[in-house]
Amino acid sequence: MNKKQKGFSLIELLIVVAIILIIAAIAIPNLLRARMAANESSAVGSVRTINTAEISYFTTYGVGFAPLASLGGATPCAAALGQGCLIDNTLALGTKSGYTIDTPGVAAGTASNPTVAYTVTAVPVAIGQSGQRGFFSDQSGVIRYNLTGAAPTVADLPLQ
Repeated sequence: MNKKQKGFSLIELLIVVAIILIIAAIAIPNLLRARMAANESSAVGSVRTINTAEISYFTTYGVGFAPLASLGGATPCAAALGQGCLIDNTLALGTKSGYTIDTPGVAAGTASNPTVAYTVTAVPVAIGQSGQRGFFSDQSGVIRYNLTGAAPTVADLPLQ
């Protein structure tokens, strides 16, 4: 008694696996580039949000600009000097969407000695993986970038 075998041969299965691997080899780099582009867009949005929050803090409290941590606040947030509740707490902690965001050199001011300038930087956590460009802004509101991923300065190119 001879029964007919049903199913796929080993060669057919190997061909299917090879096709899947070829498709994955093409798709994965595109996926990584899309993720880096999304992280960069998020970083630019975060820098814009911080620019707006700094102006709001400046006009609301009269002590000048604030360090990054003072712009946020724990949930639920009650706005006060040193806890502006102007940005979400994730952004106020300094890392969002593969970027480290900071306001270097900005110290809390007082009414008699307000902070009259600020800078904000956004640099990739892992250059070439979480993002490629670094971003910078200051009280002028112009967002600048560099292509190396290092912390940019006022001398770098403005974002178009």
